[in-house]
Amino acid sequence: MTRRSVITDLGAGGIGIILLGACAGSSDSGAASTDAGTTSSTGSTPPGGSAAGSTTDPEETNGSGGTTSDQDPEANPAGRLQLQHVSLGFVSAYVLVRGNEVAIVDTGTSGSRDAILAGLDAMSVTPAMVGHIVLTHNHGDHAGGLAGLEGDLSNATVYAGAADIGSIRSSLTLTEVDDGDEVFGMGIIGTPGHTPGSISLFDTATGILVAGDAINGDGQGGLTGANPDFTPDMATANTSVATLAALMPSVAAFGHGGPPVTDDVAAKLAALV
Repeated sequence: MTRRSVITDLGAGGIGIILLGACAGSSDSGAASTDAGTTSSTGSTPPGGSAAGSTTDPEETNGSGGTTSDQDPEANPAGRLQLQHVSLGFVSAYVLVRGNEVAIVDTGTSGSRDAILAGLDAMSVTPAMVGHIVLTHNHGDHAGGLAGLEGDLSNATVYAGAADIGSIRSSLTLTEVDDGDEVFGMGIIGTPGHTPGSISLFDTATGILVAGDAINGDGQGGLTGANPDFTPDMATANTSVATLAALMPSVAAFGHGGPPVTDDVAAKLAALV
């Protein structure tokens, strides 16, 4: 069965992506997410702003700017992975929902708590449902918000790459992962270079890639490699980009450079190799 992506653009605050189809296999600005008044992937608005919900697929609209898919986790089939982009200003976090399971990828800087909790609310899930927090690497703009979330996400296990986990401190259970492992039904891809323990997550059923800073967006729908200003080993980082390109993802989510890219992702990654 072919899959189909429905994207709800929510302006500066974030973007919700729902992938429908059969499962083929298993320094923070604190921009908070708010409900845009739709029945689906509602998202976020900056403080004082208003959500401008719209959809790229008119066949899926409900007349109020959102999609018709139900966000009730109990009604969300296990084969459908949902991705919510949480804008934290210059860096991004992500909420992923599959059935009754919830994961957060990256936590921004300290002070990101409210925006990330709002991202959960936008997906109609509660903090108690979060079982997984995946940190793509140990930099403070990706792992710095963890401490502020520990009280809310007490049921979660924190995962990080083996080479980075030693510098991460948390009262939650810390588990190291490496290339070839699996968390939340997504494969862990070792993508070192930006940091020695950088990891990405890839879902084979939907083609969703969450890559941390192994790749970046250019803010205009394009993709770039790791930022050389903050990447000590660019040769290894470039090899990691080639590893991600070989996966041929259909959605690329990353730490910096705008919301996820959903058009011609495989080709854009291949062009970076």
